[in-house]
Amino acid sequence: MAHVGFVGLGEMGGRIAQRLLAAGHTVTGYNRTQSKAQWLLDAGMLWADSPFDVAQAGDIVFTMVSHTAALQEVTGGPNGILAGLTPGKVYVDMSTVSPTFSQALAEQVAAKGAKMLDVPVSGSVITLEQGNLSLMIGGDKATFEQIKEVLLAIGPRATYVGENGKAVLMKIALNLSLAVQFQALSEGILLAEKGGISRETALEVFLNSVLASPSLKYRAPFILNKPANPWFNVNMMQKDLLLAQELGRTLNVPLPGVAIANETLTMARGMGLAEEDFAIMFEALARISGVSHD
Repeated sequence: MAHVGFVGLGEMGGRIAQRLLAAGHTVTGYNRTQSKAQWLLDAGMLWADSPFDVAQAGDIVFTMVSHTAALQEVTGGPNGILAGLTPGKVYVDMSTVSPTFSQALAEQVAAKGAKMLDVPVSGSVITLEQGNLSLMIGGDKATFEQIKEVLLAIGPRATYVGENGKAVLMKIALNLSLAVQFQALSEGILLAEKGGISRETALEVFLNSVLASPSLKYRAPFILNKPANPWFNVNMMQKDLLLAQELGRTLNVPLPGVAIANETLTMARGMGLAEEDFAIMFEALARISGVSHD
């Protein structure tokens, strides 16, 4: 069993730490708000007072934070992960951040004599709880093989993508479809609804059709009943779309579907819906279509 460190114990990070604990690993964790990690402490997780202390305690150190600036904050400075890394340790970042920053961070980790992997995931809270999360791996392949069994405690599918930064690039390429698919679903349901078909019936038809991807099946019901706790809010989804657009400009790949979905998210923010799950895209479009139920 491994000595694992974990920084960032939010909706996804906390549940990943829980799976590592359940697999028998020793987990030392840190979260900016300690009270939000109390349930993990009750389950046997050890507490550290800083990211530096987490890096000192773990042979494998994980981070899962919300954006590039947050990753800079927990890795840099005298209390950061970089300061606590020593030769032979493996640092695993599971955040969806700028690939350029991720690559630069990997170079800093290497300068400490440690190895870094970028390991973003595909799936939701439900996917994770069901044990069906999939992982993308960027970095040294031998390092991946070295800690593969630990990663497989998180989810059953781990695909090696390439060098540092490539997995987070793959995650951004994957995530853009979430919003684009939901944009199309929303447009289709609203078209049916304005034509006289009930929202409930239209949603049922979509979810029984060949168009019903796993992500739509678990998020589309939010059109009828919003989740009590958003899984992935408007701001987080828009952050990923902006990363995609930045990459699109850099790589000369036009992303017109992303641009449209991004504007719908901006519309939702303008309506005061930024903290809602991004499924609220439907509500934003419904309001301007004149069929909102609110």
